[in-house]
Amino acid sequence: MSQSTARRALESSAPPRQAEHLDLRPDVNHAHVRFIGLGKTYPGQSQPALQGIDLNIRRGEIFGIIGRSGAGKSSLLRAINRLEQPTQGRVLIEQADIASYDEDALVGLRRSIGMIFQHFNLMSAKTVWQNVELPLKVAGVAKAQRQHKVRELLQLVGLEDKHHVYPAQLSGGQKQRVGIARALVHDPSILLCDEATSALDPETTASILQLLRDINQRLGLTIVLITHEMAVVRDTCHRVAVLERGQLVEQGEVWQVFGAARHATTRTLLAPLQPTLPEALTANIKAAPSSPDSAIVLKLTAFGEPDLSALFAELGGRVRLLQGGVQSIGAHTLAQLIVSVQHSPHDANRLLERSRRWAEDVEVLGHVG
Repeated sequence: MSQSTARRALESSAPPRQAEHLDLRPDVNHAHVRFIGLGKTYPGQSQPALQGIDLNIRRGEIFGIIGRSGAGKSSLLRAINRLEQPTQGRVLIEQADIASYDEDALVGLRRSIGMIFQHFNLMSAKTVWQNVELPLKVAGVAKAQRQHKVRELLQLVGLEDKHHVYPAQLSGGQKQRVGIARALVHDPSILLCDEATSALDPETTASILQLLRDINQRLGLTIVLITHEMAVVRDTCHRVAVLERGQLVEQGEVWQVFGAARHATTRTLLAPLQPTLPEALTANIKAAPSSPDSAIVLKLTAFGEPDLSALFAELGGRVRLLQGGVQSIGAHTLAQLIVSVQHSPHDANRLLERSRRWAEDVEVLGHVG
Protein backbone atom coordinates (compact mmCIF):
# COMPACT_ATOMS: atom_id res chain seq x y z
CA MET A 1 0.00 0.00 0.00
CA SER A 2 1.52 3.33 -1.03
CA GLN A 3 1.58 6.36 1.26
CA SER A 4 -0.95 8.16 -0.95
CA THR A 5 -3.23 5.09 -0.89
CA ALA A 6 -3.01 4.92 2.90
CA ARG A 7 -3.83 8.60 3.18
CA ARG A 8 -6.86 8.25 0.89
CA ALA A 9 -8.05 5.33 3.00
CA LEU A 10 -7.74 7.41 6.14
CA GLU A 11 -9.54 10.35 4.60
CA SER A 12 -12.38 8.13 3.33
CA SER A 13 -12.89 6.68 6.81
CA ALA A 14 -12.70 9.99 8.63
CA PRO A 15 -15.77 12.12 9.25
CA PRO A 16 -16.27 15.12 6.98
CA ARG A 17 -14.28 18.16 7.94
CA GLN A 18 -16.45 20.81 9.50
CA ALA A 19 -15.97 24.55 9.29
CA GLU A 20 -14.57 24.54 12.82
CA HIS A 21 -11.63 22.46 11.56
CA LEU A 22 -10.66 25.11 9.05
CA ASP A 23 -10.73 28.27 11.15
CA LEU A 24 -6.94 28.23 11.49
CA ARG A 25 -4.64 31.20 11.36
CA PRO A 26 -2.68 31.43 8.09
CA ASP A 27 0.63 30.94 9.95
CA VAL A 28 -0.41 27.46 11.15
CA ASN A 29 -2.31 26.19 8.11
CA HIS A 30 0.74 24.11 7.18
CA ALA A 31 0.82 22.32 10.55
CA HIS A 32 0.64 18.55 10.28
CA VAL A 33 -0.23 18.12 13.97
CA ARG A 34 -1.79 20.86 16.06
CA PHE A 35 -2.59 20.95 19.79
CA ILE A 36 -5.10 23.58 20.88
CA GLY A 37 -5.52 24.22 24.62
CA LEU A 38 -4.73 20.57 25.31
CA GLY A 39 -5.20 19.30 28.85
CA LYS A 40 -5.10 15.87 30.47
CA THR A 41 -5.93 14.95 34.07
CA TYR A 42 -5.78 11.31 35.14
CA PRO A 43 -8.41 9.95 37.56
CA GLY A 44 -7.38 10.30 41.17
CA GLN A 45 -4.71 12.93 40.44
CA SER A 46 -5.15 16.59 41.33
CA GLN A 47 -2.19 17.78 39.26
CA PRO A 48 -2.92 17.79 35.50
CA ALA A 49 -0.51 15.77 33.37
CA LEU A 50 -0.97 18.39 30.63
CA GLN A 51 -2.49 21.85 30.74
CA GLY A 52 -3.06 24.51 28.10
CA ILE A 53 -0.75 23.06 25.44
CA ASP A 54 -0.79 25.11 22.22
CA LEU A 55 1.69 23.66 19.74
CA ASN A 56 2.10 23.15 16.00
CA ILE A 57 4.23 20.44 14.39
CA ARG A 58 5.10 21.09 10.77
CA ARG A 59 4.79 18.54 8.03
CA GLY A 60 8.06 16.75 7.29
CA GLU A 61 10.03 17.99 10.29
CA ILE A 62 11.69 16.08 13.12
CA PHE A 63 10.19 17.53 16.28
CA GLY A 64 11.58 16.85 19.75
CA ILE A 65 9.73 16.98 23.07
CA ILE A 66 11.89 17.17 26.20
CA GLY A 67 11.31 17.57 29.91
CA ARG A 68 11.99 15.99 33.27
CA SER A 69 10.39 12.67 34.24
CA GLY A 70 6.68 13.23 34.79
CA ALA A 71 6.60 16.43 32.73
CA GLY A 72 3.87 15.03 30.43
CA LYS A 73 5.96 14.01 27.40
CA SER A 74 4.41 10.56 26.90
CA SER A 75 0.88 11.87 27.50
CA LEU A 76 1.39 14.49 24.80
CA LEU A 77 2.92 12.04 22.34
CA ARG A 78 0.15 9.49 22.81
CA ALA A 79 -2.53 12.12 22.30
CA ILE A 80 -1.46 12.24 18.64
CA ASN A 81 -2.78 8.73 17.93
CA ARG A 82 -5.44 8.95 20.65
CA LEU A 83 -3.89 6.31 22.86
CA GLU A 84 -4.50 9.07 25.41
CA GLN A 85 -7.85 10.85 25.36
CA PRO A 86 -7.45 14.54 26.33
CA THR A 87 -9.56 15.98 29.12
CA GLN A 88 -9.65 19.42 27.49
CA GLY A 89 -8.69 20.94 24.17
CA ARG A 90 -8.27 19.51 20.69
CA VAL A 91 -5.78 17.53 18.62
CA LEU A 92 -5.89 18.24 14.90
CA ILE A 93 -4.24 15.94 12.33
CA GLU A 94 -4.37 17.24 8.77
CA GLN A 95 -6.59 20.01 10.22
CA ALA A 96 -9.24 17.47 11.31
CA ASP A 97 -10.20 17.08 14.98
CA ILE A 98 -9.52 13.42 15.83
CA ALA A 99 -11.80 13.52 18.91
CA SER A 100 -14.78 13.01 16.60
CA TYR A 101 -13.38 9.86 14.94
CA ASP A 102 -15.41 6.67 15.25
CA GLU A 103 -13.74 3.25 15.57
CA ASP A 104 -13.22 2.79 11.82
CA ALA A 105 -11.70 6.25 11.44
CA LEU A 106 -9.51 5.65 14.48
CA VAL A 107 -8.13 2.45 12.93
CA GLY A 108 -7.31 4.41 9.80
CA LEU A 109 -5.67 7.15 11.85
CA ARG A 110 -3.47 4.72 13.76
CA ARG A 111 -2.37 3.01 10.57
CA SER A 112 -1.24 6.41 9.31
CA ILE A 113 0.85 6.92 12.47
CA GLY A 114 3.75 4.55 13.15
CA MET A 115 5.24 4.19 16.63
CA ILE A 116 8.54 2.84 17.97
CA PHE A 117 9.34 2.18 21.61
CA GLN A 118 12.26 2.14 24.04
CA HIS A 119 12.11 -1.62 24.62
CA PHE A 120 11.31 -2.62 21.01
CA ASN A 121 8.08 -4.61 21.81
CA LEU A 122 9.04 -7.48 19.48
CA MET A 123 7.47 -10.93 19.64
CA SER A 124 10.21 -13.31 20.76
CA ALA A 125 8.65 -16.41 19.11
CA LYS A 126 8.55 -14.79 15.67
CA THR A 127 11.39 -14.11 13.27
CA VAL A 128 12.40 -10.66 12.09
CA TRP A 129 10.35 -11.19 8.93
CA GLN A 130 7.29 -12.35 10.87
CA ASN A 131 7.50 -9.42 13.32
CA VAL A 132 7.46 -6.93 10.46
CA GLU A 133 4.81 -8.80 8.51
CA LEU A 134 2.34 -9.26 11.38
CA PRO A 135 0.57 -5.84 11.15
CA LEU A 136 0.01 -6.44 7.44
CA LYS A 137 -1.50 -9.88 8.10
CA VAL A 138 -3.80 -8.39 10.74
CA ALA A 139 -4.90 -5.76 8.21
CA GLY A 140 -5.71 -8.47 5.64
CA VAL A 141 -3.08 -7.45 3.10
CA ALA A 142 -2.51 -10.05 0.36
CA LYS A 143 0.53 -12.33 0.72
CA ALA A 144 2.33 -11.06 -2.37
CA GLN A 145 1.95 -7.46 -1.20
CA ARG A 146 3.13 -8.40 2.30
CA GLN A 147 6.24 -10.08 0.97
CA HIS A 148 7.10 -7.12 -1.24
CA LYS A 149 6.60 -4.62 1.57
CA VAL A 150 8.56 -6.60 4.20
CA ARG A 151 11.46 -7.16 1.80
CA GLU A 152 11.49 -3.46 0.93
CA LEU A 153 11.47 -2.35 4.58
CA LEU A 154 14.15 -4.79 5.76
CA GLN A 155 16.38 -3.43 3.01
CA LEU A 156 15.57 0.13 4.11
CA VAL A 157 16.67 -0.54 7.71
CA GLY A 158 19.68 -2.65 6.73
CA LEU A 159 18.42 -6.05 7.93
CA GLU A 160 17.76 -7.87 4.67
CA ASP A 161 20.19 -10.64 5.74
CA LYS A 162 18.47 -11.11 9.14
CA HIS A 163 14.95 -11.97 7.99
CA HIS A 164 15.08 -15.54 9.39
CA VAL A 165 16.63 -14.55 12.76
CA TYR A 166 14.76 -14.37 16.08
CA PRO A 167 14.92 -11.26 18.34
CA ALA A 168 17.06 -13.03 20.96
CA GLN A 169 19.81 -13.32 18.36
CA LEU A 170 19.86 -9.59 17.59
CA SER A 171 21.70 -6.68 19.18
CA GLY A 172 19.75 -3.79 20.70
CA GLY A 173 20.30 -1.64 17.63
CA GLN A 174 19.12 -4.42 15.32
CA LYS A 175 15.99 -4.92 17.43
CA GLN A 176 15.20 -1.22 17.14
CA ARG A 177 15.67 -1.42 13.36
CA VAL A 178 13.07 -4.20 13.31
CA GLY A 179 10.78 -1.95 15.35
CA ILE A 180 11.27 0.88 12.86
CA ALA A 181 10.54 -1.40 9.90
CA ARG A 182 7.38 -2.67 11.60
CA ALA A 183 6.25 0.92 12.29
CA LEU A 184 6.53 1.73 8.58
CA VAL A 185 4.49 -1.17 7.16
CA HIS A 186 1.35 0.93 6.56
CA ASP A 187 3.27 3.80 4.91
CA PRO A 188 2.53 6.24 7.74
CA SER A 189 2.80 9.99 7.36
CA ILE A 190 3.76 10.43 11.04
CA LEU A 191 6.28 8.43 13.09
CA LEU A 192 6.21 8.65 16.90
CA CYS A 193 9.38 7.74 18.82
CA ASP A 194 8.95 7.04 22.53
CA GLU A 195 12.47 7.12 24.05
CA ALA A 196 13.58 5.06 21.04
CA THR A 197 17.32 5.27 21.79
CA SER A 198 17.31 5.27 25.60
CA ALA A 199 18.23 1.57 25.87
CA LEU A 200 21.10 1.81 23.35
CA ASP A 201 24.81 2.56 23.68
CA PRO A 202 26.13 5.82 22.16
CA GLU A 203 27.48 4.26 18.96
CA THR A 204 24.24 2.39 18.29
CA THR A 205 22.22 5.49 19.16
CA ALA A 206 24.14 7.44 16.51
CA SER A 207 23.34 4.81 13.86
CA ILE A 208 19.63 4.76 14.74
CA LEU A 209 19.46 8.55 14.63
CA GLN A 210 21.10 8.53 11.21
CA LEU A 211 18.52 6.00 10.04
CA LEU A 212 15.69 8.22 11.32
CA ARG A 213 17.18 11.23 9.51
CA ASP A 214 17.45 9.18 6.31
CA ILE A 215 13.82 8.01 6.64
CA ASN A 216 12.69 11.57 7.29
CA GLN A 217 14.39 12.82 4.14
CA ARG A 218 13.62 9.85 1.90
CA LEU A 219 9.98 9.30 2.86
CA GLY A 220 9.07 12.83 3.95
CA LEU A 221 7.72 11.60 7.28
CA THR A 222 6.87 13.91 10.14
CA ILE A 223 8.78 12.48 13.11
CA VAL A 224 7.89 13.35 16.71
CA LEU A 225 10.25 12.04 19.38
CA ILE A 226 10.43 12.29 23.15
CA THR A 227 13.69 11.74 24.95
CA HIS A 228 15.67 12.64 28.04
CA GLU A 229 18.88 12.65 25.99
CA MET A 230 19.60 16.24 24.99
CA ALA A 231 22.28 15.18 22.49
CA VAL A 232 19.62 13.23 20.57
CA VAL A 233 17.56 16.39 20.11
CA ARG A 234 20.63 18.47 19.24
CA ASP A 235 21.82 16.02 16.60
CA THR A 236 18.47 15.07 15.07
CA CYS A 237 15.60 17.52 15.53
CA HIS A 238 14.65 20.65 13.64
CA ARG A 239 12.51 22.13 16.42
CA VAL A 240 11.95 21.33 20.08
CA ALA A 241 9.35 21.89 22.81
CA VAL A 242 10.12 21.88 26.54
CA LEU A 243 7.55 20.66 29.07
CA GLU A 244 7.57 21.30 32.80
CA ARG A 245 4.80 19.92 35.05
CA GLY A 246 2.48 19.53 32.10
CA GLN A 247 2.99 23.04 30.73
CA LEU A 248 4.78 24.17 27.58
CA VAL A 249 7.53 26.48 28.86
CA GLU A 250 9.70 26.95 25.76
CA GLN A 251 9.76 26.03 22.08
CA GLY A 252 11.62 26.95 18.93
CA GLU A 253 14.34 25.98 16.48
CA VAL A 254 16.79 23.59 18.13
CA TRP A 255 19.83 25.76 17.41
CA GLN A 256 18.15 28.78 18.98
CA VAL A 257 16.80 27.01 22.08
CA PHE A 258 20.09 25.20 22.69
CA GLY A 259 22.08 28.34 22.09
CA ALA A 260 20.03 30.78 24.14
CA ALA A 261 17.60 28.92 26.40
CA ARG A 262 15.26 31.28 28.23
CA HIS A 263 13.50 29.09 30.78
CA ALA A 264 15.20 27.71 33.88
CA THR A 265 13.98 24.18 33.12
CA THR A 266 15.55 24.29 29.66
CA ARG A 267 18.82 25.56 31.06
CA THR A 268 18.86 22.74 33.60
CA LEU A 269 18.14 20.09 30.99
CA LEU A 270 20.85 21.43 28.69
CA ALA A 271 23.48 21.82 31.42
CA PRO A 272 25.27 18.52 30.57
CA LEU A 273 25.96 19.84 27.06
CA GLN A 274 27.35 23.17 28.25
CA PRO A 275 31.05 23.97 28.71
CA THR A 276 32.11 23.61 32.34
CA LEU A 277 35.02 24.96 34.34
CA PRO A 278 37.58 22.80 36.15
CA GLU A 279 36.53 22.03 39.72
CA ALA A 280 39.51 23.90 41.18
CA LEU A 281 38.49 27.09 39.40
CA THR A 282 34.79 26.63 40.17
CA ALA A 283 35.60 26.37 43.88
CA ASN A 284 37.30 29.80 43.75
CA ILE A 285 34.45 31.66 42.06
CA LYS A 286 32.76 34.16 44.38
CA ALA A 287 29.51 36.06 43.98
CA ALA A 288 31.27 39.43 44.44
CA PRO A 289 34.83 40.65 43.71
CA SER A 290 37.17 40.18 46.65
CA SER A 291 39.74 42.76 45.52
CA PRO A 292 40.44 45.35 42.78
CA ASP A 293 42.43 42.64 40.97
CA SER A 294 39.48 40.22 40.81
CA ALA A 295 38.34 39.09 37.35
CA ILE A 296 34.71 38.75 36.31
CA VAL A 297 33.82 35.39 34.73
CA LEU A 298 31.36 35.46 31.82
CA LYS A 299 29.64 32.69 29.90
CA LEU A 300 28.93 33.77 26.32
CA THR A 301 26.86 32.13 23.60
CA ALA A 302 27.04 33.35 20.01
CA PHE A 303 25.64 32.12 16.72
CA GLY A 304 28.14 31.80 13.89
CA GLU A 305 31.92 31.49 13.94
CA PRO A 306 33.29 33.63 16.77
CA ASP A 307 35.56 36.60 16.09
CA LEU A 308 37.63 36.47 19.26
CA SER A 309 39.64 39.57 18.47
CA ALA A 310 36.41 41.58 18.21
CA LEU A 311 35.19 40.13 21.49
CA PHE A 312 38.41 40.88 23.34
CA ALA A 313 38.39 44.41 21.97
CA GLU A 314 34.82 44.90 23.22
CA LEU A 315 35.69 43.69 26.71
CA GLY A 316 39.03 45.46 27.12
CA GLY A 317 41.62 44.71 29.80
CA ARG A 318 43.10 41.24 30.21
CA VAL A 319 40.80 38.56 28.75
CA ARG A 320 41.43 34.84 29.23
CA LEU A 321 39.57 32.01 27.52
CA LEU A 322 38.87 29.51 30.32
CA GLN A 323 36.68 26.98 28.51
CA GLY A 324 34.47 26.60 25.44
CA GLY A 325 34.23 25.56 21.85
CA VAL A 326 32.28 25.66 18.61
CA GLN A 327 29.70 23.09 17.50
CA SER A 328 27.35 22.66 14.56
CA ILE A 329 23.62 22.19 15.12
CA GLY A 330 22.00 21.45 11.79
CA ALA A 331 23.12 24.14 9.39
CA HIS A 332 24.02 26.56 12.19
CA THR A 333 27.20 27.17 14.15
CA LEU A 334 27.06 27.75 17.88
CA ALA A 335 29.97 29.11 19.94
CA GLN A 336 29.92 28.80 23.73
CA LEU A 337 32.79 30.36 25.66
CA ILE A 338 33.68 31.01 29.29
CA VAL A 339 36.09 33.93 29.73
CA SER A 340 37.56 35.93 32.58
CA VAL A 341 38.04 39.69 32.26
CA GLN A 342 40.53 41.50 34.50
CA HIS A 343 41.46 45.19 34.69
CA SER A 344 38.86 46.21 32.12
CA PRO A 345 38.21 49.95 31.77
CA HIS A 346 34.48 49.10 31.88
CA ASP A 347 32.41 48.36 34.97
CA ALA A 348 30.32 45.18 35.23
CA ASN A 349 27.16 46.68 33.71
CA ARG A 350 29.10 48.16 30.83
CA LEU A 351 30.88 44.84 30.26
CA LEU A 352 27.54 43.07 29.96
CA GLU A 353 26.28 45.69 27.55
CA ARG A 354 29.38 45.38 25.35
CA SER A 355 29.30 41.55 25.55
CA ARG A 356 25.79 41.51 24.13
CA ARG A 357 27.05 43.21 20.98
CA TRP A 358 28.96 40.00 20.30
CA ALA A 359 26.91 37.29 22.01
CA GLU A 360 23.25 36.27 21.93
CA ASP A 361 23.31 35.22 25.56
CA VAL A 362 25.54 36.45 28.40
CA GLU A 363 25.67 35.09 31.94
CA VAL A 364 27.83 36.29 34.85
CA LEU A 365 29.22 33.22 36.64
CA GLY A 366 30.97 35.22 39.35
CA HIS A 367 34.40 36.60 40.19
CA VAL A 368 37.83 35.07 40.80
CA GLY A 369 40.90 36.48 42.46
